[in-house]
Amino acid sequence: MERVRERDAAAFEGLYDAYHRLVYGIALRVLADTAAAEDVTQAVFLKLWSSPQSYVRGNFGGWISRVTRNRALDVLRGRTAHSGAELPEAVAVDGAMEEAVLANLDAVEVRAALRRLPEDQREPIELGFFSGITHQEIAARTGTPLGTIKTRIRSGLRKLRADLRGTVAL
Repeated sequence: MERVRERDAAAFEGLYDAYHRLVYGIALRVLADTAAAEDVTQAVFLKLWSSPQSYVRGNFGGWISRVTRNRALDVLRGRTAHSGAELPEAVAVDGAMEEAVLANLDAVEVRAALRRLPEDQREPIELGFFSGITHQEIAARTGTPLGTIKTRIRSGLRKLRADLRGTVAL
């Protein structure tokens, strides 16, 4: 990123090559629309090039994943606003715990760690993160009580965080 801040096009191309599949994949999972996912991917990398100072430090994969998810959710909110429907009041995953998990993000490791979660924990986490829906919407979609969904997400995120740190989850 230091080289990108210095306007090094080759460094930017290297970041694009390394992360464009991750960015596109997150956008596609959230939006379920290839054209919109391509637009989000372009917007994320345009932001990276035009405002490299927005990345300060930490795990670059986690940062670019959050930027992508937020941009894709903005697109979803825009769609909702145009359709006249109400916006969800909260995203599905507790923000503090989500940040802790994403701070350690490595796409390959996260996919593997997600696969190791029990299905009843993995499904609501994927619905909340990649679909951007609320806990209540996950409960309705899965036919599971809201309190159970919140507990499963919280437990799954703890296991995911512990797995990503290489420790044993309690």
